[in-house]
Amino acid sequence: MPRRGHLVRREIIPDARYDSTLVSQFVNKIMQRGKKSTAQRLFYGAMDIMEQRANKPALQTFEQAMRNATPMIEVKPRRVGGSTYQVPIEIRPDRRNALAIRWLISSARARPGKSFSEKLAAELLDAASNQGATIRRREETHKMADANRAFAHYRW
Repeated sequence: MPRRGHLVRREIIPDARYDSTLVSQFVNKIMQRGKKSTAQRLFYGAMDIMEQRANKPALQTFEQAMRNATPMIEVKPRRVGGSTYQVPIEIRPDRRNALAIRWLISSARARPGKSFSEKLAAELLDAASNQGATIRRREETHKMADANRAFAHYRW
């Protein structure tokens, strides 16, 4: 079976308010049913709330939250001679960001009560101070990879 060609990644246009491609990616991931302006309103609302609560630039807090939520290593199942091993592998930079964004948004959505902007602001503030559901998820991923270090030689 011949190999397929390389995937051409689309260029991400930075957002208008912060001129950041990371913010743009985050907004796109919040978006549901193509409602980008709603997603932007929710995100920027969360950033305003964060700025009031943290007393420092919201973009700085957001970037810190992203750094703290980003996993470095994960496990992938690999079949070797009839049994499946969980093999720890390093994560590509684009996948690291995608996982961090996905985890932050899903954790924010799972929070009880309030508006989404408030939930997202609370989750980002928690992540920036190294706590909350997203950080717990990253720690679990790292623990799993650490526990399966013995199978690292099955990497492909």
